[in-house]
Amino acid sequence: MMRSTRGSFRSAGASTLAASVRLKLSRRRRPVLRSRPEPGTRAAVGASTFRAQVAQKQALRKGALRDCSQRCVYCATPLDQRTVTLDHVVPLARGGAHDQGNLVSACAPCNRLKGDLLPFEFFARHPWAGANFVRYARNVTRALKRGARRAVSLAYARPDEAMAA
Repeated sequence: MMRSTRGSFRSAGASTLAASVRLKLSRRRRPVLRSRPEPGTRAAVGASTFRAQVAQKQALRKGALRDCSQRCVYCATPLDQRTVTLDHVVPLARGGAHDQGNLVSACAPCNRLKGDLLPFEFFARHPWAGANFVRYARNVTRALKRGARRAVSLAYARPDEAMAA
């Protein structure tokens, strides 16, 4: 005799039958989720918002690539849609905006090199990048271009001052 889960003694055949019924009930298939959620549901709204964000980012990337003459604005390397990265000239971490006047196309190594530096800091360290920036970044704001010219001229002027002293 075996003891069942309820505490009473039953014959071995009855407990095996009950165990098999429980096993069958526990192995039920769960309902299969649809690949596309019903329109108007919360999941459908989230998916459409995500698609809209991806489409907006692709449009920004394509526009920045077009405005920067299909080149990296820092090293002048030719880029295509697969290799371009968007760079915020004034980083978001430093109060920059996510709009077309602050976005340029850059290659991944230059984007990592710039990091979250402000344009003046970056162009003071790497004047060659500032010279290319002035040449290729057409859609940035005038203030950013003016600042880049100033930083490049100061960076190139410093070695002359050191030699004169």
